[in-house]
Amino acid sequence: MAAGDTDRKLIATNRRARFEYEILDRYEAGIVLRGPEVKSLREGKANITDSYAVVRRGEVYLISAHISPYTQAAGENSEPRRERKLLLHRAEIARMASRVKERGFTLVPLEIYWKQGRAKVEIGLARGKRVYDKRESIRRREADRELARLKRRGGRYSD
Repeated sequence: MAAGDTDRKLIATNRRARFEYEILDRYEAGIVLRGPEVKSLREGKANITDSYAVVRRGEVYLISAHISPYTQAAGENSEPRRERKLLLHRAEIARMASRVKERGFTLVPLEIYWKQGRAKVEIGLARGKRVYDKRESIRRREADRELARLKRRGGRYSD
């Protein structure tokens, strides 16, 4: 989180994306939502684990993001996994589209959050990690945990 994002309230994160993909670039986009979806997001009922974004006809869409139906809006609820349009500048969309056309790049949502009362999604331009990269990530994470454990013990190592 950047220093200027003090009023940024997290709704959902895609932790798996950071493990499965190498994030090369990040974009912030608005999401076109319907009324009950906004209420559901206020309750924190969203899941972006298996979702992705695509560029179609000069527009970006969020595919397969699950926003649970709002219980009080019986007939007004829409499909939980419907395509949702993302709001970005034309130049950003053009940059994304040219990079996605390259082999191995994809657009992955990293977080959904509130910023100044509006729902935003952070999209990452990503390249899939190889198996050995994932192993390296696991190795690094375990080493960091071990260091933290040692620091908690006051630097004493006992086996």
